[in-house]
Amino acid sequence: MSRLLREIEDIRKSEIPLCGPYRLTGKAPDSLRVVFLLPYMHEMSLMCMGPLALYDLVNRGSDIPAVAERAIRYSCLRASGNRLAPPEGEVYRTIESASPVATADIVGVSIANSGDLPSFFRLLDLAGIPRRSADRVFGRHPLVVGGNGGFANPEILADYVDVVALGEGEASMVELIRVVHRARGAHAAMDPELAKESVLEELSRVPGLYVPAMYDCELRPGGGVTAVRPRTPRVPAKVRPQFLGLDELHAAHFVAPISNGKRGVVVPTLGCRWACHFCTLGVPPFRQAPFELLDAYLEELEKHDIAQVVISSATFTQYGKRYALLDRLREHSHRMDGRATTIIGSIRADELSARYLDAVSQLGDTGHFFTELKLGGPRGIVTLAPEFAAPDLVRIFNKTMTPQRVHRSIDLLRENEHFAHIMLYFIVGAPGETAADRRAVADYAVDVFRRFDRANGTVILKLQQFMPEPGTVSQRLPMADPALMEGHVEEIRERLRELVGTEAHERNYRVVWDQASRLLLESVCLRGDRRIGHVLESLHDAGVDPARISAERLREALTAHGLDHGHYLRRLDPYEPVPWEVVNDVDRDQESRLMTELDRRGAGDRPTGMGTPGLLIV
Repeated sequence: MSRLLREIEDIRKSEIPLCGPYRLTGKAPDSLRVVFLLPYMHEMSLMCMGPLALYDLVNRGSDIPAVAERAIRYSCLRASGNRLAPPEGEVYRTIESASPVATADIVGVSIANSGDLPSFFRLLDLAGIPRRSADRVFGRHPLVVGGNGGFANPEILADYVDVVALGEGEASMVELIRVVHRARGAHAAMDPELAKESVLEELSRVPGLYVPAMYDCELRPGGGVTAVRPRTPRVPAKVRPQFLGLDELHAAHFVAPISNGKRGVVVPTLGCRWACHFCTLGVPPFRQAPFELLDAYLEELEKHDIAQVVISSATFTQYGKRYALLDRLREHSHRMDGRATTIIGSIRADELSARYLDAVSQLGDTGHFFTELKLGGPRGIVTLAPEFAAPDLVRIFNKTMTPQRVHRSIDLLRENEHFAHIMLYFIVGAPGETAADRRAVADYAVDVFRRFDRANGTVILKLQQFMPEPGTVSQRLPMADPALMEGHVEEIRERLRELVGTEAHERNYRVVWDQASRLLLESVCLRGDRRIGHVLESLHDAGVDPARISAERLREALTAHGLDHGHYLRRLDPYEPVPWEVVNDVDRDQESRLMTELDRRGAGDRPTGMGTPGLLIV
């Protein structure tokens, strides 16, 4: 048995279906194979709630003519530069049937962040699937479907994916499966190219599915588009993401259907009640999980002696039954004889209360799953998201909390010894930002540390570059050249040392910064047209590791394709077509108002000082 097959067998043995077994015997004999490609190791792949919800839906639906499988980044895969390959001349296989991924009928590629889009080429090469849509033959190669936040601008990979599923894919993916299933029989005798064209046109009319091949783009020299038009009158001019009502969401959207025996995942809330201008969390409608579902899930975890629970929620304190759930988690901790660990997602400062902090402190061991801080003392970490130190920027970008609320929250935290460390999230490089604004970030950190009053505590500054995300009100704003960010970050570090001294800086403060290479790729992927996909492919073929790309290497690749990096950094006119125009649904008047406010700020004084943070407890 090969190393890959042994690993697949070990994965199968370790997995526990938490929502009951999958009974696939009732599926039609001619059911399609749908494979979800997840670019993570096994443990992290079990936290990909979007693909897992679709996987669960397909396998539980006896009337859905398909069986879903998964393929992940197996630990035995050989890495060489930017490439992955199976060991021993093997082919890339799925977990469930150990069948080759390349023989699937449909392959779903989930990419969480636009800076990770180069992983698309790595995954398809690993599977032995032709990268470009035009090179894949209907009936011989799988239909390739993209999804998740990395496809917020679906035009980047327009020549590579066949379909992009927007929003929550339950309704659109099921219809996609039905269309492909019907076509496989009906078009068997048809010319494969004509059959594929027919299928793609039919899929383009399914709400929530964007089919790039059905649209023509007029490309602007240097980058961008002048127009995007449907190729035929039968293709819709706009495609909008689909979101489901609470009664349409099945259990796997709120609780992870599979565990490796170590942890379970619950999602108490979907969406957010707030709508900050730079964030997509407020786009989907806000919905809450039935408490009875979460309660039953925790019982299932206890049956399998699974101690760790991850609460994956952008706004946990917006969950109406949060105290009932915290009480239930305390019971879970007791039943696990103190072995339980609870990982809690984010909350807001204006939703914080002494009751909440007391309830969290009784859960036992808590921590931050995604941050390896290795800090001494209590593990409780408070994460405040001020975003900006300047109060006027906080207001302009539609943050809603006042300094008074933040001070109140810190007072509450000071009284609770369970929390010892604070992480502050700040955005750097926003339009109109000055050196004084950046220095004020360090001032803010010192103010918080003094108010928190933990001599052995730590303040971690987590800095992120301002990126105008497609689908947000800020999508047309300019962005700073990522190559300049290191200097901006150093300004903040130096100011912090100046305020507290080298010894206190080393003992009580940390500054964490994103990878510059990721930001470089993100700066062109957020705003790119179809030519950027070709740039990414050429970099992939040249063996360039996306995690180590330099500004010079990226600009060389852009120039070779007749593109200018400056085009993607510039401010876009409110009525200029964007490459993602077909899926763009942002209010242009709201965009114009945001630009006007930032212009006014640039023309006048820029007040600095403590802003109006949001708060996350993790």
